[in-house]
Amino acid sequence: MTPLLENINSPADLRKLPKGQLRALADELRAYLLDTVSKTGGHLSSNLGTVELTVALHYVFNTPEDRLVWDVGHQTYPHKILTGRRDRMDSLRQFGGLSGFPRRSESDYDTFGTAHSSTSISAALGMALAARQKGEDRHAVAIIGDGAMSAGMAFEALNNAGVHDDCKLLVVLNDNDMSISPPVGALNRYLAQLMSGRFYASARNVGKHVLSVAPPLLELAKRFETHAKGMVVPATLFENFGFNYIGPIDGHDLDSLIPTLENIKQLMLNGSGPQFLHVVTKKGQGYKLAEVDPIAYHGPGKFDPAMGLQKSILPAKQTFTQVFGQWLCDMAEHDKRLVGITPAMREGSGMVEFHKRFSERYHDVGIAEQHAITFAAGMACEGLKPVVAIYSTFLQRGYDQLIHDVALQNLPVVFALDRAGLVGADGATHAGAYDIAFLRCIPNMSVACPADENECRKLLSSAFEQNHPVAVRYPRGAGAGVQTEPGLASLPFGKGEIRREGTGVAILAFGTLLYPALQAAEELGATVVNMRWAKPLDLALLLKIAATHDLLVTVEEGAIMGGAGSAVSEALQAVGVVKQVLHLGLKDEFIEHGEHAYLLALQGLDAPGIVASITARLGGVSASAGVQL
Repeated sequence: MTPLLENINSPADLRKLPKGQLRALADELRAYLLDTVSKTGGHLSSNLGTVELTVALHYVFNTPEDRLVWDVGHQTYPHKILTGRRDRMDSLRQFGGLSGFPRRSESDYDTFGTAHSSTSISAALGMALAARQKGEDRHAVAIIGDGAMSAGMAFEALNNAGVHDDCKLLVVLNDNDMSISPPVGALNRYLAQLMSGRFYASARNVGKHVLSVAPPLLELAKRFETHAKGMVVPATLFENFGFNYIGPIDGHDLDSLIPTLENIKQLMLNGSGPQFLHVVTKKGQGYKLAEVDPIAYHGPGKFDPAMGLQKSILPAKQTFTQVFGQWLCDMAEHDKRLVGITPAMREGSGMVEFHKRFSERYHDVGIAEQHAITFAAGMACEGLKPVVAIYSTFLQRGYDQLIHDVALQNLPVVFALDRAGLVGADGATHAGAYDIAFLRCIPNMSVACPADENECRKLLSSAFEQNHPVAVRYPRGAGAGVQTEPGLASLPFGKGEIRREGTGVAILAFGTLLYPALQAAEELGATVVNMRWAKPLDLALLLKIAATHDLLVTVEEGAIMGGAGSAVSEALQAVGVVKQVLHLGLKDEFIEHGEHAYLLALQGLDAPGIVASITARLGGVSASAGVQL
């Protein structure tokens, strides 16, 4: 039962409630959140931890006129529920439904699209300064958390913001990696309200005025204030950036949050410059199972809240992530030079076991993709063999380092690119659509595209054997279910294979779309080539196929523009071979969130879609049989 929540259709309704009812509203919101996410799947732990913070922010600030920028985006489900999307939560992360992240096209309250972390302070600062330039009186609030403060971009933004004394910017650090015991919480509540209140601000300003006639005394007073605050709160760092630091305070205590935010809002109205509020929350707050194991409940599928997550009775297929994790441990056992590096994705990239067994060779650098890549380059310079486990979409954030620090110096770094291709419910922000296109244009770089789990293991070994940078791209989840072979055998570098002999049409498959290509070929009587490498291409095999077939069809789960198919056409043109080539892949559009198989079908990349595209190109006539299709 949610009698209060059912009457909240916008934050304006929320602001009509007396403060005494906000605690009950937060309880209803948490219960509703748990109920809906358990039915759809999605991010849970982080959202359970931001319930009170979300209520307080919308209660104090005049949203959407005041801008809230959430970072990272997977802590915004309570925000969605309170901003008119409560009745659509059953469509969360489904095709045509609500996104799992803030999205400007979805709501005026989603002021900035955030899914990659550490962008909020930059965006909110831009909004605050734009408002100042336009003469508009509004606040901008960046809510940053979940490790996002570890990225250099966040500190670049802090550095820029600190010089704007008349900027109405508030940065809220949602610190959810620690908890506040009751005594410390009470003390912090008192200090936070004191330091954000008028008395503290007035006393400080009076002191500055009185002591301004004696600069040495003023400097001494400033130092005393800084160090006195630093003894009880970690203020020094952020105040040195030019922010007024407040906190830490308990992010689940509305009696602390609301008056503190109200005081901060008044400071901003008085032109006190950028403010920094440190709140401490607990992942999974209010749901004991998620509190105990917030990682397991970070992004669960559907489950019964009363029972919690249940282990499947049926053995699941091995995922590509698991294949990588096992290979990493086996190769580390075999070669002492191997080091594993990840930018804050130990679980997601399958490195838990490696961390356990080879902790001295495991490096989690935080959400710092640029640093991760140059860090790997430095290790490679000293004769080690770094393996960087990173999502395809996150590698985009370290592109300059990839080119300048790794490829230009031709260093032997292996990039294990998880989540290549479409990623289903996470949508466009997390899709690995562009890695083939942006990697194959880099000199010294090679790109492997395994078709199944066993090939993935072997191509990782092939990549590790090379003395130059190599990326191995593989999708989220399981593949065809091919059993991996033990050992560390590799496949020939830059070589593909013919998987099915046919006539007329040859389908050149890159990666896991080999299997729908084989199904399509059965209907068409076509040849199928498992290309395995987007760079270098197996040119000898390509020319052999081109000489014996009328139509070449490239198939890849990546962007068509600049992708592996483009590489095929470029290679043929370079040697003067004129041949019809049909490119199938991801279209020139951002692809919605939804079930993976359905999205592939919409892109024409399932077996029926491949057949339909080839048939249309052939004008309805089968090149192999010469009969009408």
